[in-house]
Amino acid sequence: MPNLTSKEFELLRDYIEKECGIDLDRDKAYLIESRLSGILAESGLSSFEELYYKLRIQKDIKMNEKVIDAITTHETLWFRDKTPWQILEKVLLPTYIDEIRQNKRSKVRIWSAGCSTGQEAYSTVMSIDSYLERHRIKDVSLDHFEILATDISHSVLEIARAGKYDSISIMRGLADEYKDKYFANEGRKWILTKKIRDRVIFKRFNLQNSFITLGKFDIVFCRYVLIYFSTQLKKEVFQKISEILNPPKGVLFLGNSEVFTDYEDSFVRMEHQGGVYYMVKESGV
Repeated sequence: MPNLTSKEFELLRDYIEKECGIDLDRDKAYLIESRLSGILAESGLSSFEELYYKLRIQKDIKMNEKVIDAITTHETLWFRDKTPWQILEKVLLPTYIDEIRQNKRSKVRIWSAGCSTGQEAYSTVMSIDSYLERHRIKDVSLDHFEILATDISHSVLEIARAGKYDSISIMRGLADEYKDKYFANEGRKWILTKKIRDRVIFKRFNLQNSFITLGKFDIVFCRYVLIYFSTQLKKEVFQKISEILNPPKGVLFLGNSEVFTDYEDSFVRMEHQGGVYYMVKESGV
């Protein structure tokens, strides 16, 4: 397998940043080499420069999709960090349900950005459904909640839409009560019930694009998505999120280990029982 030269690294690094916003330093050359070497092998290419030629000059769409799938991180699990769903159930859902009952809102819109294979979005639906059932709520249903989940990778979206997970994936963060209630075991796969699966709309979306076409949201999950983005692109994404969250109580969830320092212009940092979330400010506040 050919080694990645400095020139090839620079070409592919710039291409990757342009296509999906990931900003890779020179010390991440191993990441490009290791993740793209398989594409070289299966495509019969002899160098990374040939790969770049197919991407940049020939504009090979299928090759572009393979590279994006390979380079983007798809690490995910059920109810990751737990605290966002605790906040959802303890703080946000009681307010939303009261507002629906008082006809102050007809729907709650939630966006899972960088959804990978769907665990975050489906965790959210299961959390809402379980909450409604535990509290014997009949006048508010899953029909009042609209969940959009997006990712730049075609391959992970196909897995997410299918709602089929292997035994290793199903064990990562999923409590037995949720597994028994919402999944059916079919051989080596666990199949998510149609009731939960149908609540999520999956869509391919690049976070570098305008968010306006997505509409307004009450909650945005953007967790462990921006880790490899440049500082400038992170700033732009946070600004765009602030513009599509419904004021004054629209909520942004980040990963528990992510650091968000420049939030004060657009958000108020909130805490609940060890969990952190960010509430959008009203314009001009």
